[in-house]
Amino acid sequence: MDYDAYFRSALDGLRADGSYRYFAELERRAGNFPRAFHHGIGREVTVWCSNDYLGMGQHPAVLEAMHKGLDEGGAGAGGTRNISGTNHYHVALEAELASLHGKEAALLFNSGYLSNWATLGTIAARLHNCVVLSDAANHASMIEGIRHSRAEKQIFRHNDVEDLEARLKALPRDVPKIIAFESVYSMDGDIAPIEQFCDLADQYGAMTYLDEVHAVGLYGHQGGGIAEQRGIAHRLDVIEGTLGKGFGVVGGYISGSAALCDFVRSFASGFIFSTALPPMIAAGALASVRHLRSSQAERDGHARAVASLRARLDAARIPHLANPSHIVPVIVGDAERCRMLSDRLLERFGHYIQPINYPTVPRGTERLRITPGPLHTDADIEDLAQALATLWQEHDLALAA
Repeated sequence: MDYDAYFRSALDGLRADGSYRYFAELERRAGNFPRAFHHGIGREVTVWCSNDYLGMGQHPAVLEAMHKGLDEGGAGAGGTRNISGTNHYHVALEAELASLHGKEAALLFNSGYLSNWATLGTIAARLHNCVVLSDAANHASMIEGIRHSRAEKQIFRHNDVEDLEARLKALPRDVPKIIAFESVYSMDGDIAPIEQFCDLADQYGAMTYLDEVHAVGLYGHQGGGIAEQRGIAHRLDVIEGTLGKGFGVVGGYISGSAALCDFVRSFASGFIFSTALPPMIAAGALASVRHLRSSQAERDGHARAVASLRARLDAARIPHLANPSHIVPVIVGDAERCRMLSDRLLERFGHYIQPINYPTVPRGTERLRITPGPLHTDADIEDLAQALATLWQEHDLALAA
């Protein structure tokens, strides 16, 4: 078999339907975000699609902590957590995250993907006859973790309380159950009915597993996410989050009871056999979490930028999904056209927005996913809105009603 020919054919198929992914070679320069140097076109651009939502990746307190951690502890952790890899910064960060979510304990992972995959995969596999009820829009990391567990899985309609209850009602009371869902969904920006899901969990004896990766740092008076904002964090058995979005560094974590976190620590292969996060990374994340627990300025600036961009898009009649979150999806509905708009925005106007195509979103819902932040100025927002309006007119695209 000609293996490379097979690989090339598969890639040609992605290019033919417009879903091939191109990577932009960006050079972030601390203190200049959301500006970055784009090596492909040889000039500075404004980034509108970063998940560093609050710009904490360049915050002075974070950088200072990382420099200090590097000077003190060196570059790497030196091993897995159980083989010399547990550092003081890891322990301090886990304690801070547990406190942030009002939980007994927390457990660090190398990424949010890994924390979902390892935690769901471990708990669902080891609870005998467990059934996982998974929201239809859940992230790939949750889906893969559930699949890895080999537990029975039922997919309920996205954010549909009635469908979830019907499925719970049909299961025997004594069967272990996990309701797995997200707070803010990253592509449409909608938010789960967390309270109602918790009510069903109480009624039918299920665990609740909440992914808050697109909410931690951004919502709640301390940045604890949507559950903290709504005063219901105590009702969730597991709150999972990331350190690579609102907190601006890298890594993932879970928080929950001491027994649950120790159980995952003791049985999850993805934790046991992974080299620990470098101490300097944990130091930077710790500084970011601590800063955002006491500072509202970043969240206020973020909310203002989102509201301002939505208002300008409305004025220009650029179609975008209405939602209660910070994610602004501008719907295009065609993969090739979405790529074309992204290219034109970059080359002509200096705005970088990566197109979102299948399989991240269903075919026919391709979009430009915009994430304005507190470091985007009013002039930036006005310039982007005008650029989009120009392209919409030149290409005779449908305007919002």
